[in-house]
Amino acid sequence: MVFMDLEWLFPIPISVSFASTILALAGGWLIYLYEPYWRVRKVPGPPSLPLVGHLHLLAKHGPDVFSVLAKQYGPIYRFHMGRQPLIIVADAELCKEVGIKKFKDIPNRSTPSPIKASPLHQKGLFFSRDSQWSTMRNTILSVYQPSHLSRLVPTMQSFIESATQNLDSQKEDIFFSNLSLKLATDVIGQAAFGVNFGLSQSHSVHNESKNVATDNKDLMNASGSNEVTDFINQHIYSTTQLKMDLSGSFSIILGLLVPILQEPFRQILKRIPGTMDWKIERTNEKLGGRLDEIVEKRTKDRTRSSKDFLSLILNARESKAVSENVFTPEYISAVTYEHLLAGSATTSFTLSSVVYLVAAHPEVEKKMLEEIDGYGSLDQIPTSQDLHDKFPYLDQVIKEAMRFYIVSPLVARETSNEVEIGGYLLPKGTWVWLALGVLAKDHKNFPEPEKFKPERFDPNCEEMKQRHPYAFIPFGIGPRACIGQKFSMQEIKLSLIHLYKKYLFRHSADMESPLELEYGIVLNFKHGVKFSVIKRTEMSC
Repeated sequence: MVFMDLEWLFPIPISVSFASTILALAGGWLIYLYEPYWRVRKVPGPPSLPLVGHLHLLAKHGPDVFSVLAKQYGPIYRFHMGRQPLIIVADAELCKEVGIKKFKDIPNRSTPSPIKASPLHQKGLFFSRDSQWSTMRNTILSVYQPSHLSRLVPTMQSFIESATQNLDSQKEDIFFSNLSLKLATDVIGQAAFGVNFGLSQSHSVHNESKNVATDNKDLMNASGSNEVTDFINQHIYSTTQLKMDLSGSFSIILGLLVPILQEPFRQILKRIPGTMDWKIERTNEKLGGRLDEIVEKRTKDRTRSSKDFLSLILNARESKAVSENVFTPEYISAVTYEHLLAGSATTSFTLSSVVYLVAAHPEVEKKMLEEIDGYGSLDQIPTSQDLHDKFPYLDQVIKEAMRFYIVSPLVARETSNEVEIGGYLLPKGTWVWLALGVLAKDHKNFPEPEKFKPERFDPNCEEMKQRHPYAFIPFGIGPRACIGQKFSMQEIKLSLIHLYKKYLFRHSADMESPLELEYGIVLNFKHGVKFSVIKRTEMSC
């Protein structure tokens, strides 16, 4: 009797229809889940877990996971960042093929979920695509010409001197990573915005959280509170929260696991106070607002020069040298902020890396000091040409530090056409990522890669002669390589020469060993680096 009642309530046609719907939904979900894998299934790689892909391997090995997998699966393999498969290229010749030989088929950068969670970071030069990118790049390139860089030496030197003038009186160990970030931010702030943030002005450097005093009126509000410190704190937060693992915001995690849900959930979560998405949204709104204010102020300034990126872009836009559709106000703000990001975080990390490694290798320090001391008097400032020609060992030290702690272990690309790489046919829309971190630790090109040996970059060294020309590409490769590499190297060399003319650095007893790294948009020291400062005697100088 009960069964008869159930049959009356749920006739067979409805049951079949319900089951068909369930099967269709399940089939659609499986297709959505595995379609990206199916397109590149012929490329070798480890078994992946549903949704999380190989993120558990990233959690286990950290950035070293790509070296571990390259040894097991060869120079080209699959790595699933959640649902999204990446084709990892871990061979110098294949990197040349992707970045140069077949650039027309792989011209753009893929956009990972951390960037999709932050619209502010999407509209700069780095993630622009096709003609938008090439037009922006060609407009900005003139700022990086040698003649312009040589004129920046006095500006860079003034910030370096200001940032380090209190080191003489330091009785406590200093957070060098904090000092280097303030220095790099000031230099690029002047170059990008034409604004002096004032972070390098005289103040104590031992306390990482100490506020920065400044009289820069452009960024001060009516109440007189320090918006510069606010701006930089927001800049740091906005950058460090863009994680490439499962420690980011909920929408970033969704973007890794189920990308189709990322944007809808981000729109919801950014409205809920207390969530990380809400904090990121508020931070980016404040940053965007400050950038818009700077852009608007400079737009109205008819006496501006072309010495900084912002003025250069505005001048090109107003002269109709580029279309106004290319440099809209939001793109202008984004590309200017991007220079602040790229020119501060990466330069600061490299400076910290060099000093940390040199402090642990007395023989390297001695040889480097001999070269620096041999250049000239204590107050002699190197010219841009001298920086390039007269400090060969310093150049080797910097390059080896960049190899040892490569700031961008992965470089993202995306195919715009079907293309063959390493014997595998990759469909349009495939994410191809160059594993620069793997190349930098490859025994074939860098024997004993775990050792810090600047001499391996001596042009007369046999190891250097035998090395593949694209085994060391910390600034990327091809047309998409970093356009600011000469700017960065000039700033790093000037900073190190000034520092080591006057001081020596030793690891703080309070600093962890080994250093813990944090894997975000760029590599970072999770807890910073801390040193004791020793003033050199006049005789040693």
